[in-house]
Amino acid sequence: MTEQAYKRTKYACFYTYVAMASIFVLPPLLFVTFREMYGISYTLLGTLVLINFCTQLTVDLLFTFFTSRFNIHKTIKIMPLLTSLGFIVYALFPVLFPKIAYLGLAVGTIIFSVAAGLCEVLLSPLVAALPSKTPEKDMSLLHSLYAWGILIVIVLSTVFLHFIGREKWMYLTLFWALLPLVSCFLFCTSPLPPMDLSQQDSKAGAGKKHLGILLCVGCIFLGSAAENSMTNWISVYVESALGVPKMLGDILGMAMFALLLGIVRVMHAKYGWDIFSVLFYSMIGAAICYLTVSFSPSPILSMIACILTGLFTSMLWPGTLILMEEKFPHSGVAAYALMAAGGDFGASVAPQLLGVVVDKVSVSSWGVQLAASFALSPEQIGMKSGMLMAALFPVLGVLLLIYMKKYFKKNGSLERSNA
Repeated sequence: MTEQAYKRTKYACFYTYVAMASIFVLPPLLFVTFREMYGISYTLLGTLVLINFCTQLTVDLLFTFFTSRFNIHKTIKIMPLLTSLGFIVYALFPVLFPKIAYLGLAVGTIIFSVAAGLCEVLLSPLVAALPSKTPEKDMSLLHSLYAWGILIVIVLSTVFLHFIGREKWMYLTLFWALLPLVSCFLFCTSPLPPMDLSQQDSKAGAGKKHLGILLCVGCIFLGSAAENSMTNWISVYVESALGVPKMLGDILGMAMFALLLGIVRVMHAKYGWDIFSVLFYSMIGAAICYLTVSFSPSPILSMIACILTGLFTSMLWPGTLILMEEKFPHSGVAAYALMAAGGDFGASVAPQLLGVVVDKVSVSSWGVQLAASFALSPEQIGMKSGMLMAALFPVLGVLLLIYMKKYFKKNGSLERSNA
């Protein structure tokens, strides 16, 4: 079939990537609401993020190594329905059973996280399988749409929560549950191309043992941790620690973070900067931003640093994938699965660890004393401590990239680097 015949299918993929952004953005926007309405601790809220990414990680690996056991086209059509089902459970269970609200939030998270994992596995190869004169631009556009989806979800959700009220959060969740149904309809009524997800000619076994591949896995782990620590906690931080009204904080903080994320990814797709330099300076910039957020007494400066974290972390995940492909071409499906595992692991561990630090510091005696000495609340000093902990990830990323530069030079595979 011609490219024109698959035009509707391409649009279905693009729309789905935007719609699926709600899986990652909506829960953090509701963290403060859950804490106030159901008394859920920051540690347990962070655990929801852990559940999200660990579920995705499991799905990614299962689907990669057991591809033949799945009907790919049917799975694509079912995937959006799982998103809707997860959000419905997420919205209704706490209303029906408020005493065990967290259980419903956890179950709903697992269900829509399965859909997110399938989206990560299936949409990229689906777009790659479509006839196109500009496949690279199509793929770049697909991945940049995630950031634009985040921006849409943030703005609409923030306006809803401000004008309709936080106590009506379940209606907002049900609204986002409707959008994936459109994806299901589009996929069911669009032609789907043959897709070969086999591991033929894969050097994954050797790639897993290669130190260079493992270094890239470590880099994507630290980069993902740096990005998702802020993505999942910026909404809570600007409201609880900086005292910024939620609507203003979400739009000027989280939405601007997403905007920078999208702009940088689109610009890199267009101009193609040296990826090693991008990663190196991005890690440095992210570390400076986290340290500024932690130590600055100025709410305005802290918010600016939160926003700029989006600029510096935008290429850490996709950039590491590009670096791996440059140094180890045709490394195989399993090598990419290993990279996805590293990224998902960083995205799950870091936000949960940040929540633990906030809870522990907020109730510690030294945390209370420190808060009093700086005229801050224990919760504010806990949030700043959590952000200080998060700074460790990009700092370690800088050190790792310095070693990677030496490693690749020694092995004759790093030809371009100005870091």
